[in-house]
Amino acid sequence: MTDAVMSTEFVGRRRRVFWLALKAGVLTVLTLGLYRFWMKTRLRRWYWSAIRPGGLPLEYVGDPVEKLLGFLIAVVILAFYIGVVNLILMFISFSLFQGNVTGYLLSFIGVIPLWFYAQYRSRRYVLARTRWCGLRFGLEPGAWGYAGRALLYWLLTLISAGLLWPLMTFRLEQYKTDRTTFGTARMIQGGRWTMLYRPMRPLLLGALLMGGAAVARLAGSAGLTVLLAVLGNGLTVYGLVHYTVQSTALLTRTKQIAGITLDIQPSTGAILGIYALGYVLAGIVIAVPAAGLVAVMLSIQSAQTLSQIGMDGLAILTDLSRWAVLALSAALYFSIFLMWSALTHAFVTMPVIRHYARTLRLGGTEGLAAIRQRPRDEVVQAEGFAEALDVGASI
Repeated sequence: MTDAVMSTEFVGRRRRVFWLALKAGVLTVLTLGLYRFWMKTRLRRWYWSAIRPGGLPLEYVGDPVEKLLGFLIAVVILAFYIGVVNLILMFISFSLFQGNVTGYLLSFIGVIPLWFYAQYRSRRYVLARTRWCGLRFGLEPGAWGYAGRALLYWLLTLISAGLLWPLMTFRLEQYKTDRTTFGTARMIQGGRWTMLYRPMRPLLLGALLMGGAAVARLAGSAGLTVLLAVLGNGLTVYGLVHYTVQSTALLTRTKQIAGITLDIQPSTGAILGIYALGYVLAGIVIAVPAAGLVAVMLSIQSAQTLSQIGMDGLAILTDLSRWAVLALSAALYFSIFLMWSALTHAFVTMPVIRHYARTLRLGGTEGLAAIRQRPRDEVVQAEGFAEALDVGASI
């Protein structure tokens, strides 16, 4: 019998996500940041409902109130860390090293495990609040185990000058995947870590060109140095995107759950084009309020200064009261912030998610009939640490 295959649709409109992100952003600013938990929830619900494997939409059922409470709990814990642990570290630093540099360094290193811990907790919460075909996803507890492995593999990657990056990518994804469930079925990460060297080739070539540029500079060949540096930098940027896109594709294609296989065929060129065009368009649009902000900031200067730099037309702004100038500056600043967020959702985030979604196929879907519902995970603290450490800011 031939395996049943499901393709994935994406039905969202660019205009809709733009206005949704803009409205949510305005409310976030007006509530001094409090609405951001509702903003992220609304945006996720929109994105999830737009992704439809087999025509059936994903569902996001996260609660902004539990996100807010989790954030407050995380802030209390981090405040204790900053207030008590940092005080101890500073005391030791001044006592033993007669300075605060060591204390700051140890404090920064101490936050790194929390950063990885927050990443795992954020993923666990998002999966616990995601459903498809009425069945819940889930991720087993294991945030500290993930943090320890992340520290180890990052250390190996740094020691190897990046050559063991594929090992880190594979092992960390395997740790998360093998603890992921869909209903009563458990997901399995197949493949080998060495398969990720293939998408890493452009990045390695870029690194070699950069090394060649360094050698050419030592040899005194200015023209060759510039050529190799330009080619190396360009290939390195392309290589980073290519590795991210194609390693994600390889890892996805080697996953399975209850006999269901995944196939995804994203294009590096398409993703690069989306990022380049999206950010350029967003930059062009916000150039107007940005220019206005610069003009207002310059207006704080005296009319004589404006005249000296050839901007006499702005001298009229110097007649405004200081409060009016500050109010206008704040309005322009927040308009830049809000427009940038809404435009990047419309021209970058949504097109990238749409591209990945439309290239996703599910095989062997007759296995869905054997999967049953799993209990609901409470996930205390929700994404609190991710929000507090600015790890879970993305969709």
